[in-house]
Amino acid sequence: MKKILIYNSGGGLGDSIQLFPLLISLKNHFKKAKFYYLGSHANHFNGKLKEYKINLETVDLGLKYFGFRWWHLILAKKRFVNKSYSKFDLIIDLQTKFRNSFILKRIPHGLFYSRTFNGLFSSKKINSKSSDHLENLSLFIEEDVIKLEFKIDRIAKEILSEAKKLLPNSNYVGFSITQGNQYRKKSWSIYKFTALANKVTSKNKTPVFFIEKNQFDLIQKIKNQVPSALFPELKSKYACPALVTALSSRLETAISIDNGIMHMMALSNVPMVVLFGPTNSDKFAPKNPYTKILDSKKMHKTKDINSIEVDEVLSLI
Repeated sequence: MKKILIYNSGGGLGDSIQLFPLLISLKNHFKKAKFYYLGSHANHFNGKLKEYKINLETVDLGLKYFGFRWWHLILAKKRFVNKSYSKFDLIIDLQTKFRNSFILKRIPHGLFYSRTFNGLFSSKKINSKSSDHLENLSLFIEEDVIKLEFKIDRIAKEILSEAKKLLPNSNYVGFSITQGNQYRKKSWSIYKFTALANKVTSKNKTPVFFIEKNQFDLIQKIKNQVPSALFPELKSKYACPALVTALSSRLETAISIDNGIMHMMALSNVPMVVLFGPTNSDKFAPKNPYTKILDSKKMHKTKDINSIEVDEVLSLI
């Protein structure tokens, strides 16, 4: 394998972070291969996530939201040829939408891996019902691909040192409270978060909030209600997801809703309590043994995340 194309239709930072173990494992296995990325949205690996050092060269066909428009079927191969791209040895389709896979397969390739419609588009069938891409790819290429996890030492030493300087002590409890996707109500009440933070303070722990610097009103509201709260990102010269991961490695535990920061925190393997409402906890929760899940659908038979009570979260910290 000399050229491998990864196709990802998800657009969020969390969607990309969830692919880290797969990409690290594949890059380790195919050491001489060059990896390319084609997405329906921006290539975060070379953008906001570049400090994690998982680089994929972008394939740009000039087709916005690639795979989500039927007319891409006509232009996909033509644009590929016009831009002088050469055939890929392997295309890895990481989504399961019929239209997207149908269009993606127009790109010249040797092997094509896809789980869409039980492997309808794949170059060859595999006998597997697993949803684990790495497990399926091992069967597909008939080689054992060793699964590797993200290690925090991939992050630059200066960012790790910055995190230690900002959070030099112990007994920190992290909080991530803002949602990136505004279309579904995933946020837990700010008042429940501040009540929880104050209860944490009463147990001699220091609450640490991860909030973007431009959220001035929200930060001030929390400062007024939780005087002991820390906002380490406000004091740093760095502003990147890798800093969040580095800071998370300094925490004793963390509480988060379903958002991109949840995935940034999880890369540090900090013990977490994650809160879910309308979204699927089985699909989106961090896949590690250090995570405890509170899902309102399973606990209270409702998608309303605010049905989760403060003491239910506190009992797991």
